[in-house]
Amino acid sequence: MFWEILWALILGFGLSGVVQAVVSKKQMTKLMPDDSPRSIGIACALGAASSSCSYAAVALARSIFRKGADFTAAIAFMLASTNLVAELGIIMAILLGWQFTLAEFVGGPLMVAILVVLFRLFLSREMVERARQQADKGVQGKMEGHAEMDMSVSGGSILQRVFSAKGWTAISHYFVMDWLAVWKDVAGGLLIAGALAAWVPMPFWNKLFLTKHPLWAKLWGPIVGPAVAIVSFVCSIGNVPLAAVLWNGGSSFGGVIAFIYADLIVIPILDIYRKYYGPKVSAFLLVTMYASMASAALVIELLFQALHLVPAERHARIVEAAVTWNYTTVLNSIFLAMAALLLWRFFTTGGVEMARMMDQMPERAHHAKGHAHSS
Repeated sequence: MFWEILWALILGFGLSGVVQAVVSKKQMTKLMPDDSPRSIGIACALGAASSSCSYAAVALARSIFRKGADFTAAIAFMLASTNLVAELGIIMAILLGWQFTLAEFVGGPLMVAILVVLFRLFLSREMVERARQQADKGVQGKMEGHAEMDMSVSGGSILQRVFSAKGWTAISHYFVMDWLAVWKDVAGGLLIAGALAAWVPMPFWNKLFLTKHPLWAKLWGPIVGPAVAIVSFVCSIGNVPLAAVLWNGGSSFGGVIAFIYADLIVIPILDIYRKYYGPKVSAFLLVTMYASMASAALVIELLFQALHLVPAERHARIVEAAVTWNYTTVLNSIFLAMAALLLWRFFTTGGVEMARMMDQMPERAHHAKGHAHSS
């Protein structure tokens, strides 16, 4: 399965690195001052252009919130950072099919919109103030340095920035550090997916997803999908291989989408919310995000069923019988060569020192940023 998605991972992280190299994180706070449709739209666009690492997304959301961004907009940014990024869509298309990719990118903004409505209805000023007080304590979570580092290049056109020496360096650093940020989730997702596909009998999945009751299955899938994600401990794009197993096992279309959406409410990240914003706000985030994920997935289920876009077959790609000379091997060869060039640039421009700061607090990460720009 790793061989099947390798080129897509390299392409996705490469595109993410290019975007992050030309989009400054310093301006994010100014662009998200409130929860207006404009601010939420900008938050989603910026999130889609950032790293797909769930931990980095959570850390960066707190960072921009502490600097003055609206809390709702910061959470919308966080959701988009893991649900609307290019690499997620590419891998979903390979393993699950284009219909799932389309559903992900149609349902993602809908999920954010539902969450914004829930926040407006139930999020009090007192809770936001309490969250800000807790956030200002600076309790360390994960990927603090990675989230805070800003290596974007300014001046000139976008193409000039991308192809400049500094742009080339920034792209290589973002590329490698995004890999370092998510490799555990990708590896964990692949291993767990392989284990579940090999060891869990199909009747278990059929019972869990109520496959003998088609109508109830459509309603049950979006509810149980996030619950499975919470206890799986795998987040970010590592969820996609597991989603393929669930689809083959009988999960509804909406259930798979809800499972993928739920990468930001797995148990380790819920614990980080508790550290960042306090127990009450952490519980509020769990309930509202769960509701928005399940609701959006249910709407997608009904919409895609009505449009006859739900795949009739359940043959998600779990594993190739063998590595052969086909289009996957050709693409992997090409993109591995590109990755080698980015790795060379990373190691020759102070990248190792930057990588050591990924889990450090922002103050130390800023020193690493200055070192990289001087290289």
